[in-house]
Amino acid sequence: MSKITFQFDQGDPVIAYAADGERLLEVAQKSNVAIDAPCSGNASCGKCRVRLISGELESKKTRHISDEEYENGWRLSCVSTVKGDAVIGVPDIASAYQSRMKVADLSSAGEIAIFEHAKEQVKEAGLELKNSMSVVEIRMSEPTLDDTMPDNERLTRAVANATGIERVKIPYSVLKKLPDVLRENDFHVQCIIRTTSRDVFIYDIVPASQKAIVGGLAVDIGTTTVSALIIDMLTGEVLAKASAGNGQIRYGADVINRIIESIKPGGKKRLQDAVIKETMNPMIANMCRAAGITSHQIYRAAIAGNTTMEHLLMGINADPLRMEPYIPAFFKTNSLFAQDIGLAVHPDAHIIVAPNIGSYVGGDITAGTLVSMIWNRPEMSLFIDLGTNGELVFGNSDFMVSCACSAGPAFEGGDISCGMRATDGAIEACTIDPETMEPSYHVIGEDGTKPIGLCGSGIIDVISELFRGKLINPKGKFIREGRRIRHDKYGMGSYVLAFEEEAGSVRDVEITEVDIDNFIRAKGAIFSAIRTMLNYLDMDVSMIEEVYVAGGIGSGINMKNAVTIGMFPDIPLEKFHYIGNSSLTGAYTMLLSTEAEKKTYEMARNMTYLELSTVPTYMDEFVAACFLPHTDTSMFPSAAFDA
Repeated sequence: MSKITFQFDQGDPVIAYAADGERLLEVAQKSNVAIDAPCSGNASCGKCRVRLISGELESKKTRHISDEEYENGWRLSCVSTVKGDAVIGVPDIASAYQSRMKVADLSSAGEIAIFEHAKEQVKEAGLELKNSMSVVEIRMSEPTLDDTMPDNERLTRAVANATGIERVKIPYSVLKKLPDVLRENDFHVQCIIRTTSRDVFIYDIVPASQKAIVGGLAVDIGTTTVSALIIDMLTGEVLAKASAGNGQIRYGADVINRIIESIKPGGKKRLQDAVIKETMNPMIANMCRAAGITSHQIYRAAIAGNTTMEHLLMGINADPLRMEPYIPAFFKTNSLFAQDIGLAVHPDAHIIVAPNIGSYVGGDITAGTLVSMIWNRPEMSLFIDLGTNGELVFGNSDFMVSCACSAGPAFEGGDISCGMRATDGAIEACTIDPETMEPSYHVIGEDGTKPIGLCGSGIIDVISELFRGKLINPKGKFIREGRRIRHDKYGMGSYVLAFEEEAGSVRDVEITEVDIDNFIRAKGAIFSAIRTMLNYLDMDVSMIEEVYVAGGIGSGINMKNAVTIGMFPDIPLEKFHYIGNSSLTGAYTMLLSTEAEKKTYEMARNMTYLELSTVPTYMDEFVAACFLPHTDTSMFPSAAFDA
C-alpha cells in the first residue's frame, strides 16, 4: 500500500492509502477529498487537475495539460494511477464546487427581496400564508399526593384544552426531556406544535420565559449546486441563506452518471452521503450559526430537486429513471422525516418533497412553476429553468405543458474549461471591445476579487460579445488574431479573459473553441426544446406573451445577449423576466404556506408532460440550433443586425 497525502491551498492535509495501479481520482473520492470531475473521470473536461508535489504517479499526457504544466507537476487525477508514496496538491479551483460554501449577508436587501416578492404574489393569488406550525403557552397545576397524574397525561390534557383537539401525540424526543423542563419551569411552558383537524403533534417543549423559535428549512438540490434557507415558520422571515456545490459532482456532472454510480455496490449510500452528510448538513450547521439557533430548532423542511436528485436524496434506486419506459419510484411522497435520511435537524421534522411530473421534470420545476405564477395568469407564458437539465413549462391558467432537454452542465460552469458556479471569483458579466478585443468584466465577490473562472451568465456574455464583435464565426471558431486570441499546437483557438498575473488562480482564465462548442450545444438544446414544444401545440414564438427565466447562474442574465446567441427566441426584450433560483423560492413558499403546498401538488397532477425524444422533429430542430444564432438567421433579425 502506498501513502497518498492530499494538500490544499487552505486547511489540513488528508492522508489516504492506496494500492499501486489505483486511479488517483478514485482514491480521492474514497477519502472524501473534493476534486471536481464533471465528466465522471473520462478525461474530457480537464477539471480534475492536481499537482504532483513529490513522489510518483503513472499519468498519461492529455490535451488539458501543456508540456510546461506537465513539467511543473500538473496532472489529471482521472488518468493518473498510484505508483508509490506521493504528495498531491489540490488547488482551490479543483475543489471550488465544495470548498467555496457561501453564507449570504442578509443585511443586503437583494438577498431577501425575492422571497418577500414571492409572499406578496402568493397572497395576491388568494393563497393563505399560513402553515400548521404554531406555539402554544401552557400553564399546568403541579402534581401533589392527591393529584398523581403522570407528566405526559398532564401535558396532553393541557394541550387538548388549549387547542380544542383531543388527540395529542408526544414523541420520544419530548418525553425524554419532559420531567426536567416541567419542574425547572414550575409547569409553565411553551409547546411547539403541528396542528391538523385530526391531531396535535408536539415537536418540542421549552420554558415559557424563552423565545420559542420555530425554524423551517427550504432546500433546492441542484445537480451542480445546493441552495438553502432557514426561515421563521411563524413570520416567513429569512434567518439565514447559503449555497454550496453538490458533493455528488465528483461522481459525474449529469444525472445519468450519478445513476450509474448509484447502482454500483454501496453506490446509493455514497450518493446519499455526498448530498446529505457532505453538503446539506455542513450548510445547515453554518446557517444555524449565522442565525443564532440550533439545528434542533428546525422542525420542518421543504426540498425541491429534479426527479433523480430526489431519489438519490432518499437512497432510492433511480436506475429505472434512465431505462425505458422511464418510471420513477414516486411522483409525490408525504412519508419522509429527517431521521429517515440523517438530515441534521429535529429528528421528527417532516420533509415536504416537491412533487415530480416525469422522469426528467421534477420537483424543482413544480416549485419553480408555483412562484412563476403562470398558473394564475391568462397570458401565454413560458417558464425556463436553466440548469444541468433545461426544463420548460408553457401555458396559462387554463393549461400547462412541460418538457425537459439535456442541456448539460454548461449553464452552471460544467463542460467549460474555466467554468465554475456563481460564487466568489466567477466572472458573471462581461463586455469585449470589438476594436481592441480587450474585456471588461464584473467578478462576484468583494471589490478587488480576482477572476478564477466563468459562471453561466458570464459565459453567455462572453460568447455573445465574441460573436457580436466578429471574433468568432457562427460555428464558434476564432476568425481574428490578437493578443488575447491564441491557438495551441492542435490548432484549437481560445480567448484569454485574464492572464495568470491578472487572475486569482494558477493559470489563465480563458474560453476555448471546445468550450464554445459545448455551450452552443447547451443553448441549442434549450431553443430546440422551445420550438418543438410550441410546434407540438401548433403554436409559434409570436404567441409567447411572457418569458420567466430561472436558474442560479449569476445575478442575472443579459437577455439581449441570450437572444444574440440563439438561446432564447427573438421577441421583445421587455417580455423576459429573470426570477433567480425559483426552485428555492418555491420550496420556501411551500414551507410557509400549506395552501401553496397543496397548489403545487394540484399543478403537478394537471400538467401535461411531453417526452421530447418521442417527437420526430426534435433532433432536426436541435441540429439546426447548434450555430450562432441558428442556421435559419431569419428567426433572429436583431442578432443578425448586431452581427
